[in-house]
Parts: sequence; C-alpha cells; structure tokens
Amino acid sequence: MSVRQGIGDVALLSALSRLTIVLAIVNVAITLIANPWKSDRPSDRFPAIVQDFTVIVLFIIIGTVLLREQLLTTSAVGAVVVGFALQDTLGNLFAGLAIQIEKPFRVGHWVRIGEREGQVEEITWRATKLRTKAGQFLIVPNSTLAKEPVLNFSEPTIPTRIELEIGASYAAAPNEVKRVIHEAMVNSPLAMRTPEPQVVLKAFGASSVDYVAHFWIEDYAIDLTARDQVRTNLWYAFRRANIEIPYPIQVQYERSDEPRRTAQHVASAAALLGNVDLFKTLDLDARCALSTSSCEHLFAAGEAIVRQDDEGDSMFMLLRGRARVVLEPAGQEVAVIPAGGFFGEMSMLTGERRTATVTALDDVEVLEVRAKDFREIASRQPSLIDHVTAIAASRRAGLDDARSATASHAVPAETHSLLDRVRRYLQI
Repeated sequence: MSVRQGIGDVALLSALSRLTIVLAIVNVAITLIANPWKSDRPSDRFPAIVQDFTVIVLFIIIGTVLLREQLLTTSAVGAVVVGFALQDTLGNLFAGLAIQIEKPFRVGHWVRIGEREGQVEEITWRATKLRTKAGQFLIVPNSTLAKEPVLNFSEPTIPTRIELEIGASYAAAPNEVKRVIHEAMVNSPLAMRTPEPQVVLKAFGASSVDYVAHFWIEDYAIDLTARDQVRTNLWYAFRRANIEIPYPIQVQYERSDEPRRTAQHVASAAALLGNVDLFKTLDLDARCALSTSSCEHLFAAGEAIVRQDDEGDSMFMLLRGRARVVLEPAGQEVAVIPAGGFFGEMSMLTGERRTATVTALDDVEVLEVRAKDFREIASRQPSLIDHVTAIAASRRAGLDDARSATASHAVPAETHSLLDRVRRYLQI
C-alpha cells in the first residue's frame, strides 16, 4: 500500500504541475491578445471579468482534454468546478459577466438601480460599486442588480432631462404661468438652452393648477443644484408676476392679504426718484404720482433684468442692490449700477430695443417706470422732455463708444435727432 500511495502522490504532483503550466500559458495568451502593450489596458472590449472567465473556461477544457486520466483520478478540475458551484457565487459571477458583455452601463455612468442611485465606480466578479451623491460607496451584488430595472442617466446621451412640478393659483392664466416658468428656467445657468425648456399643464389639483417644467442639464451629477436654481428663480419670478403658489388646502383658514406696495413704499420710491438726474426737476407731487403708477419688482442675484435686443418700453431704477451692464455678444462689462442708479431710459423714451444686458449682482428691488406713466407726467411739464433727453443722449454716447470699441464697425449715427424721436414716440 505504501508503494501505491507513493506512486499516487507522484502522479498527483505531476498532474498539478502540468495544470499550473497550462494555467500560466492560457493566462499569458489571453493577456497578450486582449491587452496590447499600451497604457490604457485592460481594453474596453475585453474587461477584466471577461478575461478571467475566458481563462477559466480554456483552462478547464485544455486540462480535461490533455490530462483526462490524471484529472479523473485526482479530481483537480472537479475541485475547481465544485468550488464555483455555490449558488450565490455563480449568480453573481454570471450576472457580472452579462453586465460586462451587454454593457447596460459603464464605469463613470450615473444610474438608478431600483431605488438606489449613484455613479458607477467599479464592476467586479461579485458586485457593482456605486458612489452616491453623498459620497458613500454603495455595493450592489450583481445577482441583485440583474433582477432590478436599471435606469442609465448617461446614455444614450449625457444631457439629462429634469422634471419639476409647481402649483399656481387658479386665478392666474395658464399661458402667463407658462411664460413665467419658462423665464425662470432660461435664467438658470445650469439649465441648457438647447434642447428648449418646456412647460406643460399637468392637472387641475385640489388647491392649485399643477404644471410640470422640463429642462435639460449637461451632467446628472449636478441635478440637485440645477433643481435648486430653477426652484429659486420660480419663487422670484412668481412674486414679480403676482402669481400665487397656493397653500395646501387641508383645513379652513382665513388670512388677510397685505398690499404689495404700502404708502411707505410709494413715499420711499418717490424720495429716491428725487435723487435721480432724470427726475430732479419734478416736484414732490409729480414724483409721488410717478411712484404710485410704477411697479416694483424683485430679482434674484444672477437673474437678467433685461436682455440685449429685447423689446421694451420702460426704464428701471434700483431701489436696493447692484446690477451689472454687459454688451453682447462679447460679454464686455460696461458698468456696475449701484442702488439709486437707473437704466433702460432709451426704451422708455423711444421704444427701441434694449441696448445691453443688465443682470442682478445681488437680490435687487427695482422700480419700473413705463412709457405711458412717464407720458402723463411729461404732458403736464413739457420742459421735462428736454431735460430727460439731454441726459439720455449723454449716457447713450458713452454706451455707443463702448460698443464701437468691441464691434467690427462703428455704430451708425441716428438719422433724426433724439428729441424728435422722443416727442414722436410719446406723442407730446
């Protein structure tokens, strides 16, 4: 028995040695074929998990064909197969292999797997590793992943569409609400202009008309920040347009609506008008009348108050905060307007399009003086037209000089005098 046992041990060692050589040869061959000698290996076509599986399959086939008798005797290959025969391990193995071959997602993609969401960091034999937006690692077994629906935010295109729901008062016209929501999305830096943002009326709810805003972002990783920007702009835009975001109706309640502009607001704006060069010649009663008929608006920091080439028939005075004046398309900053400053007077006086883009640097409150309100004041004080036109012409000359410096050609001279244009537009 001892002689037979010694012969058996030698045969076992010999078989194991040859199996080791076969494994080494197969491993080297697959490595050379799948991974050319370059810095970006392993290749995307043959990821590590596919290469490992190929090595194991070839090793079993070659070992079974060449060393059949020894393997049957020593059960070396049988031990390997039995080791992989555990149900969970096999489930994870084949699920991971299917993921690498079918590629429903890749490393770096943002995905949602069931209720789990994160960026794919690594795909191994056993599990897929996700990094959540909170910065934690989420390990999802491949067998579990194979049973869950997978939503890939990064394919077929990287831009992702975001949906936001918001309710508006039944008293607000749907087209006006849609216009305001669209404006809020356009004024959000992270919301893409192309594809165009869209707004749809979703439902007539219990306490509000419900709308859904659709906009696109370049990377799903910034969706929370993009949502915050749009929601913040919606609040400001709704406030300026006097559109109420209704309270949820659960119990009966009563509340008194305070006026947006009190007598104190009107008096304060009238006092500020007296500090503006355009209206210094007006007496207190005229300034109070102009302040009463004008509108106050609130803009968030970063929002465009007016955009270059947009139509307009009003001017603005900053009651609070600062604003930046920029010439498009070069993006040249012309000035920073402090509180108490004004802009847009040419649109109010002549009805011409906006000559620059003005953006809020802080949360700003502005007083909008419209052409029809100014006309009523000027019709009672004709000398005001000459005074306002002289100041507007001087400010326009400075803006034209800045525009000429950035344009390929000089700004053309006006055919008619500014005063004639003002009188003709205001019909005075």
